[in-house]
Amino acid sequence: MTKERVRYSPEVRERAVRMVVEHTGEYPSRWAAVSSVSAKIGCNAATLHEWVKRWEIDRGARAGVPTDLAEKMKALERENRELRQANEILRKASAYFAAAELDRRSKP
Repeated sequence: MTKERVRYSPEVRERAVRMVVEHTGEYPSRWAAVSSVSAKIGCNAATLHEWVKRWEIDRGARAGVPTDLAEKMKALERENRELRQANEILRKASAYFAAAELDRRSKP
C-alpha cells in the first residue's frame, strides 16, 4: 500500500503561501492560518508549513540556505562527483596502457 505523492504547481504553492502570509494576523497563530489555508487548497498542513518556511528562507527572513544556492550546490556536487569518476577511469586506463606498453617492450 503505497501512497501516491501529489505534486502542486508553483502557482498553487505561491498562492497558498501568499494566503498564509496575508491572513496570519486574522488567526491566533501561524499554525492556525496554515491549517485553515491548507484545508482550503487540499494539501497537508505540514507541507504548506514547509512551503512557508522555504519562502521565508528565500526572502532572508529566516536562517537557512536559499533555494537558488541549494540548487547551485547540488549541481556543483554532481559535477564534482562526475569529474572524480572520470579521473578514476583515466587513472585506471593510464595504468592499463602503461602495463601493456611495458609488456610489449620487454618481449623480444
